Amino acid sequence: MNYWLVKSEPFKYSWDKFNQDGRTFWDGVRNYQARNNLKAMKEGDLVLFYHSNEGKEVVGIAEVVREFYQDPTTEDPNWVVVDLSPVETLKNTVTLEQIKKDPRLENIGLVKQGRLSVMGMKQEEFDRILELANEG
Repeated sequence: MNYWLVKSEPFKYSWDKFNQDGRTFWDGVRNYQARNNLKAMKEGDLVLFYHSNEGKEVVGIAEVVREFYQDPTTEDPNWVVVDLSPVETLKNTVTLEQIKKDPRLENIGLVKQGRLSVMGMKQEEFDRILELANEG
């Protein structure tokens, strides 16, 4: 299993809306590195859902339920989507500030490549964020 983090601006697509929908395709990715990450996602992989710009916090866990296919919002064959379903809302959100302060997360993509919208994570980084969510 692999671990990922996806970012969404809450006013465009929030965790609450995702939970109401129950499933969505992850579209709008127009960066080659992020696209390659979508292509690497496998069914069953776990994904942290991060609210960017407003909130700047990890709010939930999703699962890849369909591997990559052509992005239906564009005719350009370069762009793909995956389908995600929500798994669990975090007990406590984990803010970017908390992540930046944690020495065990100093190399996480969210800190090192802050503009990337879809990024891979190491299992220990994923697990550490879940630990932080369960504290407090």
